[in-house]
Amino acid sequence: MTQQSVAQSGSKAVKLDEQGQHRQVLEKLFDLYADTFVHDGYGDIRVEFKILRRGQKEVILHCGKQYRYVLDCAEALKEESPIKAILKRDILA
Repeated sequence: MTQQSVAQSGSKAVKLDEQGQHRQVLEKLFDLYADTFVHDGYGDIRVEFKILRRGQKEVILHCGKQYRYVLDCAEALKEESPIKAILKRDILA
């Protein structure tokens, strides 16, 4: 049985499957980067990671509002670096 991750944006909660959990966080981060870059003025983006129980991590993106994601990380610890693999395959290619 696979666990479902939960993403929170404001008061909304979105369930993330194991395949899409990192992708959704990275897509939001890239959207925030693009919005901040084209903004006519100062902008600030901050990424925060918290270790949770049950093999999970909370990722919080700060950029005016907070975007919270709870991700399963037990599977991520088995592989060398799944986030780098996603970046190399989808973003840098």
